[in-house]
Amino acid sequence: MKKGDWILILCVAVVAALFAIPQTHAAEGFNWATANHPYIMAFFKFAILATLGEMLALRIREGVYNKKGFGVLPRMMVWGFLGMCIAMAMVIFKSGVPVFLGSVADAVSGDGGHAATYAAVFKASELTWGKLGIAFAVSVLMNSIFAPVMMTFHKCTDIHITDNGGTVAGLLKPMKMREIISKKVNWDVQWNVVIKKTIPLFWFPAHTITFILPANLQVLFAALLGVALGLILALAGGSKK
Repeated sequence: MKKGDWILILCVAVVAALFAIPQTHAAEGFNWATANHPYIMAFFKFAILATLGEMLALRIREGVYNKKGFGVLPRMMVWGFLGMCIAMAMVIFKSGVPVFLGSVADAVSGDGGHAATYAAVFKASELTWGKLGIAFAVSVLMNSIFAPVMMTFHKCTDIHITDNGGTVAGLLKPMKMREIISKKVNWDVQWNVVIKKTIPLFWFPAHTITFILPANLQVLFAALLGVALGLILALAGGSKK
């Protein structure tokens, strides 16, 4: 293990201790900030954790956490923005999917009121088969509609950051979307691995778990999943060192 590995382990241990020791009130402060400033918190959760996932993937592939042109800060800025978009999408789909399912049930049964029933089941604190089924439906629809666009946009920003030397100033330059999409995105990997495989095999079940968690932990868990997926993709792709 290298020095950077020990520094990372120490940082993780310190953060875990802050949340585990009651006297620090870290958990209370985290819950308060999440409830009162959800999108700002989503920005920082994804900026830190999802970028960490990319750095861990780089560590596995090339033996380092950072390198020239990688652009940690620009990647954090992009992930923070995407984190806010993901938090927004979670609100939209958590609210809309139970209503959609209820409308389908109304049409099939000829009765009304299913939307309110489904919403109540989904919001209930106790875990039931009904809540699990709705959570799975929310996950499937969100990851089928929103995730491919978000993932492709993120891939384009990765290429844009690398092409411009990994600097913040480079990130702020206009993106050459036509060139990136038509010539630089590896669509074989983007479609056959990132979209076709990770969405149904990883994100469908993973976000089903996300949506049965307490609301204050859902965005945090989604960000942690970004770390896990980065590791999975890195291991699947092999490592150079």
